[in-house]
Amino acid sequence: MTLFEWFVDESVLHGALKGLPGLLLLAIIVVCIFVLSKGADWMIDGVVHLARRTGLPKIVIGATIVSLGTTTPEAIVSVMAAFMGNAGLALGNGVGSIIADTGLILGLTCILAAVPVNRFILSRMGWVQVGAATLLAVICVAIAAFSAGVPMLPRWVGIFFLILLAIYLYVSYLWARQGSATLLLEESQTDDRPMPAVLLCWLMIVGGLSLVIVAARILVPAASELAMRIGVPEDVVAATMVALGTSLPELTTAIASVRKGHPEITLGNVVGADILNCLFVIGAAATARPLAIPPNFFYFHFPAMLIILYSFRVFIAFNRKGHFRRWQGAWLLAVYLLYVGLQYGLSAGTD
Repeated sequence: MTLFEWFVDESVLHGALKGLPGLLLLAIIVVCIFVLSKGADWMIDGVVHLARRTGLPKIVIGATIVSLGTTTPEAIVSVMAAFMGNAGLALGNGVGSIIADTGLILGLTCILAAVPVNRFILSRMGWVQVGAATLLAVICVAIAAFSAGVPMLPRWVGIFFLILLAIYLYVSYLWARQGSATLLLEESQTDDRPMPAVLLCWLMIVGGLSLVIVAARILVPAASELAMRIGVPEDVVAATMVALGTSLPELTTAIASVRKGHPEITLGNVVGADILNCLFVIGAAATARPLAIPPNFFYFHFPAMLIILYSFRVFIAFNRKGHFRRWQGAWLLAVYLLYVGLQYGLSAGTD
């Protein structure tokens, strides 16, 4: 068994954990939670120090470096799922992560902290975020309308999305350099503590992110195994743990950034991760193999994704207070919880 197989194949990891005693599983869960927390702390500290060193705003680093790191594992899993013929997992991984990132993670963050509205970045990246998701939904609907059989997301769409991804990364870099002076005035620069070297900042970010990804990868199957042993129904475990597993790195990052007083990192991470989940995760999976589009995406998953993203877009456009308000976070979270509840209800109804 190679390390790569362990990372991408859920059954391999579940098989390794299945024979372990319950107390050892509990110990693994406790250790993973500790590693998640410590890794997220290192990553957030690295982002803050790198922002001070390079002059790039924290929201920009969150939207590029951090979001690339947190979505790369999802892209690998989706590509492998596409190769193995599981199109529902490949497409659902990207769409479900967009819904969870914006509804659950950003919703909770807006409830717990005053998240600043950085208009220079959000007025640009926010439109890319909602535009990419809308483009995906429109292309899928058009394919379904003109398809005689099962609608398939073809390779050319995946390649097109990867080209858009490259353009987005380049343009976001230009936006960051253009608006860095303006954005930095909005961020507190009163910290006079010695700054670590740029290399050390990168080591903190990469090392912390690696710990978060590895710990999340082990924590979710271990918690699932323990939950089933104590009598939690398998369908309940599947409906909750799978959704948690795809968004756990972003959720851990959000908790750490709020606790350390930098909620703008979470905002950047969520916006960037939504764009990358669409252009990178789904684009790479469709390039690997054409993806069949299950019928429930048209009446359930796509509408939920667009409701959450357009709600967030409206909050950006009409928010004059300088920060997102708690009721806005509550709305996003409520839509997400309704989505999860209906998803569980629909899946239970098909049994």
